[in-house]
Amino acid sequence: MAEIMNRYETIFVLDSSLEEEKINALQEKFTALIAGAGEVESVDVWGKRRLAYPINYKTEGYYVLVNFKANAEFPRELERVYGITDGVLRTIVVRRNEE
Repeated sequence: MAEIMNRYETIFVLDSSLEEEKINALQEKFTALIAGAGEVESVDVWGKRRLAYPINYKTEGYYVLVNFKANAEFPRELERVYGITDGVLRTIVVRRNEE
């Protein structure tokens, strides 16, 4: 039986004070994790932006939006990995409606 794949999008905000190599490595780490568990539809790098409010005394963050397909259990694992990774300020994973 084929596994049901839901559509999701995630935005993660990285600490903009990290070196460019570290930011790129974290971005690659998360997209590879998503690709390993599902299918990456698109990656949209918004880059460095001002935060709406300070997070850990930081006023800027590096934003990345990823649209992907995965099974229903994967977003919990993705959030767990976000939570234990240094340099991640904020994240969100939401299920998109089927168009």
